[in-house]
Amino acid sequence: MESWEARISAVAALDEPTRRRLYDYVVRQPSPVSRDDAAAAVELPRATAAFHLDRLVDENLLDVVYQRRTGRTGPGAGRPAKLYQRSHHHVAVSLPQRRYDLAGQLLSSAIEHAERSGDSPRAILALRAYQLGKELGETARSADDNHDARRTALRVLEEYGFEPRTEGDDVTLANCPFHTLAQEYTALVCGMNLRLLDGLLNGLASTGLTAHLHPSPSRCCVRLSPAKRVE
Repeated sequence: MESWEARISAVAALDEPTRRRLYDYVVRQPSPVSRDDAAAAVELPRATAAFHLDRLVDENLLDVVYQRRTGRTGPGAGRPAKLYQRSHHHVAVSLPQRRYDLAGQLLSSAIEHAERSGDSPRAILALRAYQLGKELGETARSADDNHDARRTALRVLEEYGFEPRTEGDDVTLANCPFHTLAQEYTALVCGMNLRLLDGLLNGLASTGLTAHLHPSPSRCCVRLSPAKRVE
């Protein structure tokens, strides 16, 4: 997953009018376009168009492909041309941060598995959420240089939009990344969320925290507290 900063940077890149015109032109074409095509379409010098197109590539908004536009192959066919097309990356920014893509991934996976197995979709959703959370925790732990599991947990929670806040020994989550879904399907989504964070903490192994439901109108339904206190 791209970082929050990278997604903000990508969207900010389109605030420049010339760059946005080039982006709009490229993504509306049925096939990849060259620098010359793009420059002519928006009436820019070729060097200026090239600069902005490459900036859009750097921001993962466009992809580069190389093709021989003449259709010739073999010796003497010339070098393939550098062409631009819409990126396969998906860029989404919301304030406050929402992660409906993550919820959709888990719900779709659970339904598909339930149709094949006949098991309870809710039980499978809980299992898949736990597994994903554990994978996130294990990945973060393997990349953690400071060996501070609690700090790593806060970093991962921040990346996924939970907006963690330390309150004494507890960690409250000021934002629910699944807010709209949780408003309409509270038991289902909050249960999924709880298992996701259970898995995250277990994947990190030594945070000293445990996740438990603590509903609040203005916060995420899950709170993290010292393990001994909620046993």
